[in-house]
Amino acid sequence: MRYIPDTEKEQKEMLDSIGVKSVEGLFSSIPDSLRLKNPLSNIPHAMSEPEILRHMKGMSKKNADLDSHISFLSAGAYNHFIPSVVHHIISRSEFYTAYTPYQPEISQGTLQAIYEFQTLICQLTGMEVVNASMYDGASALAEAVLMAHRINDRKEVFLSKGIHPEYRQVVHTYCRYLGITLKEIPFSEKGIIDLEWLSKNISENTSGVAIQNPNFFGCVEDMADIEKLTHANDSIFIACVSEPVSLGILKSPGDFGADIVVGEGQGLGNPVSYGGPYLGLFATREKYIRSMPGRLVGRTVDANGKTGYVLTLSTREQHIRREKATSNICSNQALCALSATVYMALMGKEGFKKLSVLNLQKANYAKEILAGLKGYKIKFNSPVFNEFVIETPVSPDEINKNLMKEGIMGGLNLEKFYPELKNCMLICITENHRKEDIDRLWKLLKQY
Repeated sequence: MRYIPDTEKEQKEMLDSIGVKSVEGLFSSIPDSLRLKNPLSNIPHAMSEPEILRHMKGMSKKNADLDSHISFLSAGAYNHFIPSVVHHIISRSEFYTAYTPYQPEISQGTLQAIYEFQTLICQLTGMEVVNASMYDGASALAEAVLMAHRINDRKEVFLSKGIHPEYRQVVHTYCRYLGITLKEIPFSEKGIIDLEWLSKNISENTSGVAIQNPNFFGCVEDMADIEKLTHANDSIFIACVSEPVSLGILKSPGDFGADIVVGEGQGLGNPVSYGGPYLGLFATREKYIRSMPGRLVGRTVDANGKTGYVLTLSTREQHIRREKATSNICSNQALCALSATVYMALMGKEGFKKLSVLNLQKANYAKEILAGLKGYKIKFNSPVFNEFVIETPVSPDEINKNLMKEGIMGGLNLEKFYPELKNCMLICITENHRKEDIDRLWKLLKQY
């Protein structure tokens, strides 16, 4: 009875009240041919609480996690070290249980935390305004495409093929019935966008050009030349960053003249966590603030001259008429944003830069020694941050299967998303990798 809130007597009273003889009668609308006649054979017998806990823990041990395995797999989800104080602070009850701060007079702590998040992301991206976060990097990119369309009312958007494939899928889903044409910019033999193709195809009909930097292959794009081509046609330049740690060493998108900067904030103090919840970043120029989706937190003073924080420019359908809303985002990833805020505040500017340099150095060490293996080849010769593509002598799936037996998660088989990149593996190195981890990977790959 522990998990059943009503007794047989109460069930009978409810059935009598609605005029049904039995619980089975509630399902009378389901055709007899679709109804189960025999018990499910693959469902185990009922268990007590200790038994079910033991059973579930046993099943969980079958998972290959980042505690028991060394992982060289990222592709948009980055395994960075998270100081324990981050979890400690976000676990405080006033943060952990907080809901959307509709009543500013009792939500000053939450509002200030979001305001600090916006400030830090402005500094990181080199932009002027940041909203109070989005769902994730993919939906943030899709919202940026819609925003560009709102700004100039053009119907054509160029997406770099070097953008995370799943991000591009989400953009296609958002735009499918809105009359927006999406065209993909091919990548060159260097692993970055084909500038010649872009220069020949961009026109006065182009609403925006979206680029990921570093791109899905880890390559650093030529942002300055892309910006010139984009703005020469009065198009909106959208920069996407799925690995925010790269901004500790790379020039910010804002400094390159980006109009909208979006990205994934998972790498800022949030664990990989089986794909979520994650944290969408969204920044733009102040002149476009009223076209920005979501909402932002502003700082003001009260009647007594004391600092106060409020939700402002909440142009969502919850606050204004639906046809005037800029987005139907109904929530923000406030707890994940708080993790990012605590993480960035702990790291500081110098610490963040050192972290980025560490990622860069370790990745280049791995790239150098793996390139020396017989039968292997670095696919692209562009500068990279902490990911790179290596061509393998056999299928990456075969390699990964054997690496898993050794307690190692190998890189991503790129053929899944890019058929033209057969036998190519995307490998990621972060500050969590020790030299002996990279050397062990080298030793195991040497067998092929």
